[in-house]
Amino acid sequence: MILIVDGLNRAKYSAVLDDMFRLRKRVFHDRLGWDVQVRNGMEIDEFDALDPAYVLSLDDEGHVVACARALQTTGPHVLADVFSAILDGEPPLRSALVWESTRFCVDTARLGRGTARNSISYHTSELMIGSLEFAMASGITDIVTVIDPVMDRVLKRSDNAPYDYLGRPTPMGKVSALAALLDVTQERIDRVRSFSGITGDVMATELDKARILARHAMPLSEDMGPDALREYCREQIRAAETEEELRAALHLSQELASRGRLTAPARLN
Repeated sequence: MILIVDGLNRAKYSAVLDDMFRLRKRVFHDRLGWDVQVRNGMEIDEFDALDPAYVLSLDDEGHVVACARALQTTGPHVLADVFSAILDGEPPLRSALVWESTRFCVDTARLGRGTARNSISYHTSELMIGSLEFAMASGITDIVTVIDPVMDRVLKRSDNAPYDYLGRPTPMGKVSALAALLDVTQERIDRVRSFSGITGDVMATELDKARILARHAMPLSEDMGPDALREYCREQIRAAETEEELRAALHLSQELASRGRLTAPARLN
């Protein structure tokens, strides 16, 4: 499922974003060797302080397994202020209708191959669909994205090929960086959906969001005993303010019980 986190709900989903920043560190610093800022095991840069929108793909257990960052081009952004060498002397794009998408990555260590729901292919396609549908709903007409040659091939293979490129490829870490342009159209979304076989709504429902908050309110580490887990579940049930949040807290308790972490689902009494 796709969760959109922006300046309006960022504080609520801070634990989810930390999960995303750790994924970005594993991909861009550890695997790709980019010269990025790492603090406390998380990859965070100055553009994350500008209230961007994050498009997050979560697995069934609430882990962030794919992500992308969307930032307006009317202010500071990566292509203009960090990778300007790609533009080869050309001025950066500046338009309220053109947003920049960066830090697109997928957790290849957690996900498997193939096309199933727990696969790299599925979550890559879901993230593309979610990013395009979020952009369309926001009135964005075009996306400029800084990618490497591998991601360029992934876009083309997914029937989501860029319609143009800016500047020239520029060395960065172990790979080169490219600036690609994607138009935000229903036709492009339909092509990615057709390629991936994803037909339903990819966006998180209100119940999904409540479950995500319940899962990330406190790390459910494997060494937590049943008493601590039971009390945590009871606190989530007591703290529920809406029917969706209550259902999510009860669902989490039942799931822990089904996995043998609890002898029985937690209740208020």
